Amino acid sequence: MTDDDRTSSDVPGWLGHPDAIAPTVLILGGFLTAPPMYSRLVRRLEARGAAAVVVASVWTPDWMLASVLGTGSIATRSARALLAAGRVGRDLSEGAPVIVVGHSAGGIVARLLTAPEPFAGRRFGAAPRIGAIVTLGTPHRVSSGEGIGRRINDVASSIADSLVPGSFFAPEIGYVSVASRAVRGDPGGTGRERVAHLLYRSVIGRAAVPGTEGDGLVPVVATALAGARSIVLDHSLHGPGAGGPWYGTDDEVDVWWPVAFEAWREALRCRARSAGASVARRGG
Repeated sequence: MTDDDRTSSDVPGWLGHPDAIAPTVLILGGFLTAPPMYSRLVRRLEARGAAAVVVASVWTPDWMLASVLGTGSIATRSARALLAAGRVGRDLSEGAPVIVVGHSAGGIVARLLTAPEPFAGRRFGAAPRIGAIVTLGTPHRVSSGEGIGRRINDVASSIADSLVPGSFFAPEIGYVSVASRAVRGDPGGTGRERVAHLLYRSVIGRAAVPGTEGDGLVPVVATALAGARSIVLDHSLHGPGAGGPWYGTDDEVDVWWPVAFEAWREALRCRARSAGASVARRGG
């Protein structure tokens, strides 16, 4: 009997049939967002095969406080939400690791939750609970010298890069980075293009030259995460309420969700193979 045979016959729970599980999803919202902003995304993911979708209870005032005191409290709330998603998933997904969808800064928080070292006085070490991390418009690469980028770098990005650089837990966690080229920054362009140029500069500094592409807030180049599957959409704006489609509307979800689902499925297969090999070794 091969190790792959053992994953289907001798390994308990979802590990014995990783291809037959529907995922439980946790959404970590972006900076200054609130859970109701993701209600339509919840319904869209459920319609596309998610067993259940949980949104972390992180509200706009929590983000405002975090901008002053750091993201420790956000990570703590997000960790509680991950535990809640896990409880939901015990019944609906046989306890399989969840898919974490992090919008904007929520994608950085998702990475921080996997850190094996303490962060903000707590050791989260949540990698075993997560099967995939999907980031939507997340600024993984930021400038340490200007505006929004400096603040993000100070409170989160630099810490994530030091504790869990790139796709740190691949292949047992699948990583997907989603960006958009919907708005070209241009100091001499339309109103939206001029604003985008200023925002891109605040995230990546002087690297944001005229013509830099992004979602109106985060440039494509800032979303790069080493080792992650990369998706660049054509029409998505950064967030809901931005006056057009965003990462959570139907057409956009139809592009990134199948990739995220497969990345999660492959991570589960990897863990199942490891479990099967362990069973084989114990069996002699």
